[in-house]
Amino acid sequence: MAKLKTTTKNIKENIKYRSYIFALDIVKFVSDLPKTKIADILGAQLLRCGTSVGANIIEAQSGTSRKDFINFYSHALKSANESKFWLCLFRNSKIGNLEKCNQLLDESIQISNMLGKSILTLKGK
Repeated sequence: MAKLKTTTKNIKENIKYRSYIFALDIVKFVSDLPKTKIADILGAQLLRCGTSVGANIIEAQSGTSRKDFINFYSHALKSANESKFWLCLFRNSKIGNLEKCNQLLDESIQISNMLGKSILTLKGK
């Protein structure tokens, strides 16, 4: 099987797709949480930042300048990092599906790494 040549376009498409699937998985995870006050409050926080990752990536692609693009990617990275915090809190407090939580945590780490590397590349570092 031939390897897909990694190009800037492939990476951009990959992060767009992965952040969208991540957002869908966050929605499903939060909707499956137990109906308690704590789960509702924590779930709302996770829902906001988890779905914000992809929204900021999409906004970056319609940015008017390189600086604008970097700014939106930076916001996406902050949201991905915040998602890691809330997912760790769910995991360690044993609220929600532990297996799904760990999968989401792993994906948020991978997305954060992709965004971080992209930002450094764009800044020329």
